[in-house]
Amino acid sequence: MDEPALAFSLYLAQQRRRSVHTVRAYRTTAERFTHFLAEHWGAPVDRAALARVAASDLRAYLARRRGVVASGSGLTNASAARELSAVRAFLEWANGAGAAPTLKGPRVKKGLPRPVAPAEAVSLANEVAEESDEPWVAARDWAVLLLLYGAGLRIGEALALTGAALPLGETLVVTGKRAKTRVVPLLPELRAAIEDYVARVPWPVAREQPLFRGVRGGALAAGVVRVKVQRARGRLGLSDRTTPHALRHSFATHLLGRGADLRALQELLGHASLSSTQIYTQVDTAHLLDVYRNAHPRA
Repeated sequence: MDEPALAFSLYLAQQRRRSVHTVRAYRTTAERFTHFLAEHWGAPVDRAALARVAASDLRAYLARRRGVVASGSGLTNASAARELSAVRAFLEWANGAGAAPTLKGPRVKKGLPRPVAPAEAVSLANEVAEESDEPWVAARDWAVLLLLYGAGLRIGEALALTGAALPLGETLVVTGKRAKTRVVPLLPELRAAIEDYVARVPWPVAREQPLFRGVRGGALAAGVVRVKVQRARGRLGLSDRTTPHALRHSFATHLLGRGADLRALQELLGHASLSSTQIYTQVDTAHLLDVYRNAHPRA
């Protein structure tokens, strides 16, 4: 029964070039769905059998998944919507576009990204860097966090950089989601931070090797950066929403607030759709209203 899920995951990875995390999550959902159908129908499920799936089967599956609430592991609306999206993709892979039964998903309220103030972003990067007694580790952490705030990179994009990025110029080629590349400007401060790290790191930076190294010489893990940021924000008294990804949100929001073009911002962030970028217009408006309410005498 797990063979369709495996074939589906290979399709996502090889043909759709989805990220490792997406492939893992979609495969897990596909396996869970086929096991449910086997129990629900009382028969093994192969790819051909997926053509029989009806809206009632999808409703029954979601009810089962959401019914686990009693044990404390049930789905929220957002999780249920993601689960339904993965199942639809699985069914359309098996039977063609439009093959998934029509079923309205749960309503999910979209939250706005929470940017970090410029001074807080710099303070956070400083705090993380100063935590280490190793000068090269401090230089590494400073450079990584500046890439997120100063160039708008995702944490995975920053850590995927290799020695091929050297020598640095005025721009940097970044490989983003679905292996799409984009070119981002490299500010002098960022260039100086990365070059300082490269001069200090105790391992040679070869073209095919990771640019940012862990303390044992392997590739720096995203989890290490997240833990360091978590500790630093606690010491600085910053919100729990102050994460590495929040620095990317801040990059976008602050550029937009200073008059950046929405299309140009889309290119810088590597968004496939303009709708993903447009959310930052709401963030900027929300910030403006907060300033108005707090400062205007008649607010």
